[in-house]
Amino acid sequence: MRNKIRNVAIIAHVDHGKTTLIDSIMKQSGMFRDNEKIEERIMDTGDLEKERGITILAKSTSIKWNNYKINIIDTPGHADFGGEVERVLSMADGVILLTDASEGPMPQTKFVLGKALNKGLKPIVIINKVDKKDSRSKEVLDEVFDLFVALDANDLQLDFPILFASGKNGWCVNDLKEDRINLNPLMDLIINHIPAPDSDETRPFAMLATLLDSDPYLGRCLTGKVESGSAKVNDLVKVINLSNKIIESGRLTKLYTFEGTKRVAVDIVSAGDIICIAGLTKCSVSDTVCNDLIEKPLPSTPIDPPTMSITITVNDSPYAGQEGKKLTSTAIRERLLSEAESNVAITFKENEKKDSFEIGGRGELQLGVLIETMRREGFELNVSRPQVLYKFDGEKKLEPMEEVIIDVDEKFSSNVINSMNTRKAEMRDMKALGASKIRLNFIAPSRGLIGFQGQFLTETRGTGVINRLFYKYSTYKGDIIGRRNGALISTETGSAVAYAIFNLQDRGIMFIEPQTKIYTGMIVGEHNRNNDLEINVLKGKQLTNVRASGTDKAINLVPPVKMNLEQMISYIRDDELLEVTPNNLRLRKKFLNPHERKRASKLN
Repeated sequence: MRNKIRNVAIIAHVDHGKTTLIDSIMKQSGMFRDNEKIEERIMDTGDLEKERGITILAKSTSIKWNNYKINIIDTPGHADFGGEVERVLSMADGVILLTDASEGPMPQTKFVLGKALNKGLKPIVIINKVDKKDSRSKEVLDEVFDLFVALDANDLQLDFPILFASGKNGWCVNDLKEDRINLNPLMDLIINHIPAPDSDETRPFAMLATLLDSDPYLGRCLTGKVESGSAKVNDLVKVINLSNKIIESGRLTKLYTFEGTKRVAVDIVSAGDIICIAGLTKCSVSDTVCNDLIEKPLPSTPIDPPTMSITITVNDSPYAGQEGKKLTSTAIRERLLSEAESNVAITFKENEKKDSFEIGGRGELQLGVLIETMRREGFELNVSRPQVLYKFDGEKKLEPMEEVIIDVDEKFSSNVINSMNTRKAEMRDMKALGASKIRLNFIAPSRGLIGFQGQFLTETRGTGVINRLFYKYSTYKGDIIGRRNGALISTETGSAVAYAIFNLQDRGIMFIEPQTKIYTGMIVGEHNRNNDLEINVLKGKQLTNVRASGTDKAINLVPPVKMNLEQMISYIRDDELLEVTPNNLRLRKKFLNPHERKRASKLN
């Protein structure tokens, strides 16, 4: 049975075409009827994934090809979700490395490939999007080979097969001169090059829980590869954690395998296959589900630690409870505990009163996705400014560093270099890409990059591309100048008035529109100077008679600056918070009362 199974993960940098390639594979494998309506990016099922156009959660699917079952694992491409990639590689026996024919290997390419090579997985390299105008397939292939060498790939891994492809158009070829028909060369290569699972069918049943999700009817659903033996519905199993402690015992109430995008119920599962089980109540990611005869847990890949944290508290603004349904610290705590359990890249800490929660993650995007998900679930909460997580080597303070690769037009490069220098970044390399573009390579402190995305887009007029990846912990680099300008703070509670906003526009940049509901202590804009300024945006014009009111000139308001959730999280300072509700995002001071703010500033 296992000889007819192939388990392969598709890895790549963000937006290099993994999910689109899987779309084409599934269409050509006959998984869908001819008249069936098929959406693009089939594997991106979450609302946030569809909206942002990125894969956030790793997912498994399978196809049938020439009597072989091919399990395909779609992995996230963004560095913030690297924890997902690390986990799912344990289910694969080989990888397909996808690289954009124009961009070439990027930071996340290096990260995921390094993890795959360390696990001894056999690679297949695909140069994707070769039909683009700025394609440079041969140069990119040389860069990929250099990357393999730099990552200490063994001789077997260095002898990787190469395909040139267009995932969007559904074809691949061994040579660019060949006819571009379909993806058959890739499917044949998977069967011939990727080995069958190295699983022992004779030993008792054992499976490493790799992915965890919840179903309203089934409860906890655990996905993983069967490392040994077989199991039937209603079999008695135990769960062992990495510390070799028995967590629970129970029965397998449901067993599933994957067919296309669907989970299909089966009576028996066997070694080598990727399956989903239900019936256990305490089992989590990295635990081993096994027969009672198994004494030791299966090894699990250690996950790189989080480098950044935010603090979440209960919403205590004047408008608290008007939009959300989940308001209490208990509800927030349970939700965050559930997230930390299923996502091993997330850490959870709470204070003694259990009303303040510190959540650690890989970056602003990962933390922002968590907050946005909770918001859509009906939560109201306050979020603090991100803080990097320091380490100490004796008395030496260490901070997380990131490798930053920036592709930018040559005319904007000096501005970017100056900005990175002020953030204590060290430039390691600069090279021309052609078409007046330059690639800059920096090593920069993570804390210096908080809030940099918005400034970067402004400096490059939206044309620059920035990619970040955790590098290592290094010696603390000293103070970094943060946001220079102060905030414009509302002194009143009510609805903003156009006339008041018009008269205050010369004081700074506004974040609100007329009729926006505001409250005392809420941040309504950014001051032109470096100090905070309290303003009244509720003050309308005092009218003396009807004739006078009719002689006013038209009020021309400058459009307000609109920020998304990640930008707001990055924007706030240590004495500020972001209020998150299902319908609104509001910037505010920690202390809404001006007297309390003055008292707190004196203490600091």
